[in-house]
Amino acid sequence: MNSRNPRVIESVPDTDEQHIRTSIPVVLNILDKWSCSEDEKRALLGQLPRSTFYRMQKTPESVKVTLDLADRLSYILNIHAGLRLILTEPESVYSWVRRPNDHVWFQGRSAMDIMKSGRMEDLIDVFRHVDAARGGWW
Repeated sequence: MNSRNPRVIESVPDTDEQHIRTSIPVVLNILDKWSCSEDEKRALLGQLPRSTFYRMQKTPESVKVTLDLADRLSYILNIHAGLRLILTEPESVYSWVRRPNDHVWFQGRSAMDIMKSGRMEDLIDVFRHVDAARGGWW
């Protein structure tokens, strides 16, 4: 966020923007494999307006990459990568986010139940739990 105007979301430097855009189709593919609805996808990507989301699907190279979007793409990629390290069956990698979890933090909810709120903190928390399960450090 811009410190002078907290409503303005800063974009990433131009040199990084193109690199980050290349991850958009990968993330959209992961979200498809997680069986996300359009509303869930839009929430995970930062409560995107429908028009922006459609443009992102059609022409990811035209999307303005904000710091918020870059962070969200990164967390989704890292959750997926962590699951691939923990789980051996590809089906499990993609179904885990929908399965109710009996860990005390999840309280019987699935990771998707938590993440679909659209709050960045929820993506971070799910990432931390996946990372901890694989033996990583935050």
